[in-house]
Amino acid sequence: MKYLILMLLALAGWWLWRRLQGRPQAPSSCLPAGEEAMVACSHCGVYGPVSEMLTDGGGLHYCSEAHRCLGPGRC
Repeated sequence: MKYLILMLLALAGWWLWRRLQGRPQAPSSCLPAGEEAMVACSHCGVYGPVSEMLTDGGGLHYCSEAHRCLGPGRC
């Protein structure tokens, strides 16, 4: 029983330490020359380059006209 309590205390300490460290910083959004940002289709989740994706008025990206007409959601 003593070892179970010690293990739970160690786990709680580890969890608290991770919580206090904060979230990892996101990589910078600066892309090397010649590379393009990839975005996910708001309907099916397929990733594609921004230049090849369709957008609607709300800033959502879609991989095809059919998915743009269907709107956001999972297949």
